[in-house]
Amino acid sequence: MDSTPPPSSASPFDMVSSALGQYMPVDGAAAAAGSADSQGDNAVHRDVSDDPTPVGPEQILGAVNLDRDLHITRSNLDAPVFAGVEAVAGSPFVDLLPPSDVPTVTRRLRQVLETGEPHVARVQRLRRGDGSELVVSMSILAAATPQEGLTVSLIAMARRLHLYAAETAIGTSLDIGETAQSLAESLLAWGDVTAIDLDFAVWTGEAVTEQPQGRLRLRRAALVPDRAWPDGYVTPGDDLPGDASRLLSQAIRRDDAAQAIVIPDRAAIERVLDSPRLVRALVPGEQAAAVVCIPLVLDGTPPVVLGVAEVWRRADRPFADSELFDLQELVARTSHHVDLARQHQREHTQVLALQRRLLPRSGGDTIQTASVYQPATPDSAGVGGDWVNSFPLPDGRTALVVGDVVGHGLGAAATMGQLSMEARALLSAGLAPDEVLEHLDETVALLDDAESGLAAGYSALGSTCCIAVYDPVSHHVEVASAGHLPPVLVLPDGPAGPVAIRPHPGLGAEFALREPYDVHAFCAPPGSLLALYTDGLVEDPALSIDEGIDRLTDAVSSVHPWDALEQAARRVVSAVAPRRRRDDVTLLIARMIGYRKGDTATWRLPALGDAAARARALVSELLAQWGTREHTRDSVLLVVDELVANAVRFAGGPITVRLIRTGHGLLCEVGDTGNGRPRLGPGGLLDDAGRGLHVVHGLTTRWGVRWTDTGKVVWASVER
Repeated sequence: MDSTPPPSSASPFDMVSSALGQYMPVDGAAAAAGSADSQGDNAVHRDVSDDPTPVGPEQILGAVNLDRDLHITRSNLDAPVFAGVEAVAGSPFVDLLPPSDVPTVTRRLRQVLETGEPHVARVQRLRRGDGSELVVSMSILAAATPQEGLTVSLIAMARRLHLYAAETAIGTSLDIGETAQSLAESLLAWGDVTAIDLDFAVWTGEAVTEQPQGRLRLRRAALVPDRAWPDGYVTPGDDLPGDASRLLSQAIRRDDAAQAIVIPDRAAIERVLDSPRLVRALVPGEQAAAVVCIPLVLDGTPPVVLGVAEVWRRADRPFADSELFDLQELVARTSHHVDLARQHQREHTQVLALQRRLLPRSGGDTIQTASVYQPATPDSAGVGGDWVNSFPLPDGRTALVVGDVVGHGLGAAATMGQLSMEARALLSAGLAPDEVLEHLDETVALLDDAESGLAAGYSALGSTCCIAVYDPVSHHVEVASAGHLPPVLVLPDGPAGPVAIRPHPGLGAEFALREPYDVHAFCAPPGSLLALYTDGLVEDPALSIDEGIDRLTDAVSSVHPWDALEQAARRVVSAVAPRRRRDDVTLLIARMIGYRKGDTATWRLPALGDAAARARALVSELLAQWGTREHTRDSVLLVVDELVANAVRFAGGPITVRLIRTGHGLLCEVGDTGNGRPRLGPGGLLDDAGRGLHVVHGLTTRWGVRWTDTGKVVWASVER
């Protein structure tokens, strides 16, 4: 036997696999377990702790080597506890398993073969030659070099070891389905079939209170083993029939106290259920005719029942008192894990609802948008920090926003919602993208002060955000970014690639050199595609970030101008997203449409006394060409006259007049070089000052101001 130790660089699993390899004989013969010793253990239901064979700490380990076809090549099952488990060289490993476990274990074996990632410490049953079963903790490892195939470690489990291992496994996940599945798998050591039925409120994460007598509504959360079940039998995800829920809830709440009950044979079961339909729904086959129902109880005054655990087995294997004690102990120990998973499910539902609420609903006449959001895991604590939004601004432009808040869960979701709403409000108020990021930067810093942020155990420092604003008249886009990955731009007849944005630290990064946010402007003619995304879409451990962005560029470039954007966005995510996601995936694709050339007009006028009259003449001629109704034309001319007159009086410099024909009306814009903000004062139409804005306010549906590099633009919308 080669006793050379594995290299120091080997992983812990490689070292274990190497040690197990040395534990087995090298002649290739599988050790035949002594079947003669199995005669004293012919009762299938016997607990491991009742086995008369003394087992010391050094006598509970067994190991089996498998080739790539999952056949046994050699083994060491010489410990007395493995008596009757016949591992014959050349035979399939699955011959050692109960038939119902073969599909699941085969899938796990092949998964370790393909990925090399170990499958550690799962409770498993092995068949003895006399038909009884042995409960073990089974780990599957890739065989240590130079061997090929797999090494399977088998540790016979004493009762206390089983309880400890089961409780440890059940507490490793906050997903309610996985928690219920782990509990069901652990309980399988005492039966042939186990099921976990949870109160509907637990399954959905709702608040759990004391239920009135007989009012539990149960849903099947887990069922083992994995096999094909007959029609009518309740499987995971199905609601139990209402009368079955009432029966179970009444049974486990006798005398207002949650208690385990045992129904010892099929005749008693059929008598209790009193319905062939209920028998088909609840009894797993003809042989499984004895059942113990153990309530999952949340400690309190009074205690609250979360659900029911059911353990079924053949009637010729009655439950011993010691087994019932063990079952109740295990369920009692793990009920709080179920409630923790319920609380997490509630948080997950709230976060996901907020996340979905922030997703864009649709585009408009001048832009099409489509978004995809996929959490890191479908269950999970992965939901939280990524967000995208697109919305029309009051002045006819469209804002596209994407952000990635540090962390997950309710803390990240709350920050995400606050930043998203603040960005929308500031952009709608006319602030430029760089100014909006400056405000968001201050917000993140304030959220992370000693009282409201770090003291609560959550920090949003380093969160990122990218804002793009599209003008459908000039077809220009302005982009500003705070630590976010650059958008990808695909021109209809030109190059495709990431937008060249100057790097900047993330939001709230006070430790970094404070520099103003840059605004990058570029032209996006009709038909252009702009993709905004979060890093989870392009970060792949096997690729550099630049390669990930290149893959995204290629995928977006493949979108045809006539493709439905929603389907195209899903195809892009499917093609680009890493197979093993470690972060949320978020994508927003926008297709620029803009206004037709004949629906807009722009004039530049000097700030002279006749500017208002010249503007009225130009606008009047255009409105006549558009066939505008007289009432609407009079309103537009009066609005333009007042806005231009105010610009000449208070701002000076060249004046820009722009008129846009929209789907619902006309949008008038007057730009100047002034930096004062027009305000609607308390005065009236007869006052000497401020009368113009009252006229504008009365004739328009909306009006406002947006700021530019050279001054401001006052806009007003008039219905047609």
